[in-house]
Amino acid sequence: MKDAFGIPQSLLVLGGSSEIALATARRLVARRTRTVWLAGRPSPALDAAAEQLRDLGADARTVAFDALDCASHEEVLGKVFAEGGTGSDAGDVDMVLLAFGVLGDQAHDENEPLSAVRVAQTNYTGAVSAGLVCAKALQAQGHGSLVVLSSVAGERARRANFIYGSSKAGLDAFAQGLGDALHGTGVHVMVVRPGFVRTKMTAGRTPAPLATTPSAVARAIETGLVRRAELVWVPGPLRLVMSAVRHAPRPVLRRLPM
Repeated sequence: MKDAFGIPQSLLVLGGSSEIALATARRLVARRTRTVWLAGRPSPALDAAAEQLRDLGADARTVAFDALDCASHEEVLGKVFAEGGTGSDAGDVDMVLLAFGVLGDQAHDENEPLSAVRVAQTNYTGAVSAGLVCAKALQAQGHGSLVVLSSVAGERARRANFIYGSSKAGLDAFAQGLGDALHGTGVHVMVVRPGFVRTKMTAGRTPAPLATTPSAVARAIETGLVRRAELVWVPGPLRLVMSAVRHAPRPVLRRLPM
């Protein structure tokens, strides 16, 4: 169960080698979280992430999970909830952080439709599958939070990244609708919309205004959990910026250096 401040005792991360996810896990472990499942494709990075959390005192475990293998999600994730839920509800999975995704390469993907499809399937289809499986399990517990990493890129399609942006727009709408569907069940769904985050995935790309860091996103997630927020912008001022972008005429938007 979560403590009196809303911090989970146990955490399941989908996309366990994500820098944002790991920053969030480290922050939560430093507060109250004691058990962490890092779900992702087996790799040295996933093993290293688990070892980092163990060094902080967490019981960190890795789970072989492939976002694109939707047929396996119910079995793979079901085992985590079954393991976590043995005994009292103190063993339940208190929070799921859906953090997997790929940025893609817009110029390449426009000319290689199958590459574009992979971006869409990873960021949207895989997330829909995993999100529904976890939501069902959380609802069966009667409590827990599902935190979904969306992106400001989903707010308005732009020439520079409309393939990635469209996949995040779909994810964002899905997560908000899922939150409405679960309202009153004891399950809390929180959508997180970071702007440009300085990570290895974005290395070499020109940072957008109000660029942020994995640590800043982690802080915002913790604050959102405590407040039981449904939507979190990182950084906060992006909400006003994207409101203007959302309503900008298309000819104007095409000229913006974004």
